[in-house]
Amino acid sequence: MTGEAPRLAMVAGEASGDLLAALLLSGLRQRWPGVRPFGIGGPRLAEQGFDAWWPHHKLAVHGYVDALRHYREIAGIRRELAARLLLAPPRAFIGIDAPDFNLGLEAKLKAAGIKSIHFVCPSIWAWRGGRAQTMARSVDHVLCLFPFEPELLHRAGVPASYVGHPLADVIPLQPPREAARLSLGLQPHDTVVAVLPGSRQGEIRHVGPPFLQAVALLHQRRPALRFVLPVGAGLQPALLPLIELYAPGVPLLLLDGRSHEALAACDITLIASGTATLEAALFKRPMVIGYRIHALSYQLMKRMQYQPWVGLPNILCGEFVVPEHIQADCNASTLADSVIAQLDDTANAARLVARFTELHHLLKRDTARCATDAIAQILEA
Repeated sequence: MTGEAPRLAMVAGEASGDLLAALLLSGLRQRWPGVRPFGIGGPRLAEQGFDAWWPHHKLAVHGYVDALRHYREIAGIRRELAARLLLAPPRAFIGIDAPDFNLGLEAKLKAAGIKSIHFVCPSIWAWRGGRAQTMARSVDHVLCLFPFEPELLHRAGVPASYVGHPLADVIPLQPPREAARLSLGLQPHDTVVAVLPGSRQGEIRHVGPPFLQAVALLHQRRPALRFVLPVGAGLQPALLPLIELYAPGVPLLLLDGRSHEALAACDITLIASGTATLEAALFKRPMVIGYRIHALSYQLMKRMQYQPWVGLPNILCGEFVVPEHIQADCNASTLADSVIAQLDDTANAARLVARFTELHHLLKRDTARCATDAIAQILEA
């Protein structure tokens, strides 16, 4: 198997999964330059020659209610994908995150003798711990981003390896603040707020209004603040009407993607809970985390939550190192007050740099190589 270029099926369900999958694929190509990847992915995978049978945004849902709205379409995609993979089996299947879609698919493929690998352990340490038993039936191996996850999976009989987080390899230990500001046309003396309301339509719908209202309040209170808002692929039609409604006249610099430049350049970020909060931590930035979902989805998730934290930086540090404002608490006044408090607390900003630097070293493991080594062992077993 060492010299053979395998056919690998992959499913990356949304923007964060597309990013992780692209970083993984770079490592796979170093080992197998002729690797043939295909399945479901987004623009970052496409840049590496990935053959996307469906675009990744088809699977990007926001909470239980949004998932129910799109259930028939998503279930149909999964059935068709399973049929195609069973008809022409790949050397292995790699599901990148998206556990609600991937675990059921992986179970079918594993039962048919196709090696099934899951990249990113579902958050069984935060909620829905019963998924560990589901994974024991569904996957041959899990590639874990965080160091405490393999032991939890091993207890449930799930083979797993810690491979570190690929973002820790990509994001420099010393963020390029000056270069990022120059690239975005910002001045060294500007106080910059990066606004990241999410990467999915559902997130923009729920999180966008309070975030933009908070931006308008911040502009009123401190007119010298500069605001940058990275806009993910396909989200501008959803965002522009909200900006006109909730933040008219605010000098808001919209970026075509470029979230890493925004995080490198900013003094603080107002950010939706998700992978982006870990990116902000790796850029050593203070942040205010906000999040809203449909009320019914929130009640269902709240009952299954094991920890008091929602944001990844707080979960990984085991305490509230940055503020979180969830559901009703995610409102314009509270968010704006929290941003100003964080901006004015320079001592806390210095503490966060030290804490997030420790976290960066913990997660930096050359993930592409570690994950590729683990996948090679699975393929050769």
